Amino acid sequence: MSKALEGIRVIDFTHDQAGPACTQMLAWLGADVIKIERPPKGDRARKLWYSDKADLDSYFFLLLNSSKRSIVVDLKTEEGKEIARRLVREADVVAENLGPGVMERLGLGYEAVKKLNPRAIYASVKGFGSFGPYSDFKCFEMIAQATSGGMSVTGYPDRPPVVTGVNVGDAGTGMHLTIAILAALVQRQATGRGQLVEVAMQEAVLNITRVKFTPTLSSGKPLERTGNRSLSGAYADLVRCAGAGSNDYVYMMLPPDNAEPFTALTEIIGREDLRTDERFKTPPARFTHTAQLTEIIEAWTMKREKHDVMRAFAGRGIPCGAVLDTTEVLADPHLRERGMVFDLEHPARGKFSMVGSPLRLSDSPTEVRPAPLYGEHTEEVLTSRAGYTAADVKSLREKGVIS
Repeated sequence: MSKALEGIRVIDFTHDQAGPACTQMLAWLGADVIKIERPPKGDRARKLWYSDKADLDSYFFLLLNSSKRSIVVDLKTEEGKEIARRLVREADVVAENLGPGVMERLGLGYEAVKKLNPRAIYASVKGFGSFGPYSDFKCFEMIAQATSGGMSVTGYPDRPPVVTGVNVGDAGTGMHLTIAILAALVQRQATGRGQLVEVAMQEAVLNITRVKFTPTLSSGKPLERTGNRSLSGAYADLVRCAGAGSNDYVYMMLPPDNAEPFTALTEIIGREDLRTDERFKTPPARFTHTAQLTEIIEAWTMKREKHDVMRAFAGRGIPCGAVLDTTEVLADPHLRERGMVFDLEHPARGKFSMVGSPLRLSDSPTEVRPAPLYGEHTEEVLTSRAGYTAADVKSLREKGVIS
């Protein structure tokens, strides 16, 4: 069966997380993603973040680079630059998330690529964008959270701001860039021209955070942190469950515009009297007395395991979810049945749990291949995509231009 992006060629100069998250999504959708890595080590993510074995690629790299091909090219040499130019001439997408000015110094900035290939979509991730007072500043995940407003609304009111554990800065930016690339590819069908698409990390996180600005627009005041409470006026809280683990909780909500979940809750925990209790009989009252209601609910939940609590509540229409730790997520039967988490065989790492694509297209099923070894596809790509002969490749390798 053909894939949605079959025939689309991506030349990928990205590294770390924001760019690779984007190009991985394109690869999952069927694009041929050729990852350009530079000697002597390639993408720094290969040895980044819990690199448990010095001679193996990190799981951080494996989780972000599946279904791609890797070639190693020294872009500081003229021969290396020529390889890049040949690949760019035939590309549909050129993606990069290098520091400000790096691609320009390599002769591979947008204007240069546009001359080589006017149909190419040039996709760029920058921390603060290509212009503006912050444009020369470096940015990472936590910096994007801090400068977007996201960190200021995360945590408890009596404590400092907190970085969210979800990588909204890096992966969130990658998903925004993916959307922009797909839109540009559609527009190219009408115009025949490529274009520059740019996503700034600060702005991507701001977009994800935007609904938190609703109270500020009404009052003109900064939004206070609310911990686990909901801004909607609904009762919402973590409730403790049986066990001494740090994640033995269920998060639950009682929507303010639907009385049925509260009624169901009182029946499940055997406290129908709460329906007439002035502290809890209305949504505003439940919101005001969140702590007291949580204490009552916990008298029931703390005698039961979190998965049992989730099934009991969710089975009656109460919005809730057990707090699953990372090991539990990788073993979760729901995610396993849906194929979102599955076992993948890697030539060096062996079998490990892989997180797959959340996108499901009926006519374009996702096929996840292991992340490439360092320079695994150099000869294959140069001979099949860039017009080099086997003898050329041998010569380039002897000169140290490729690996």
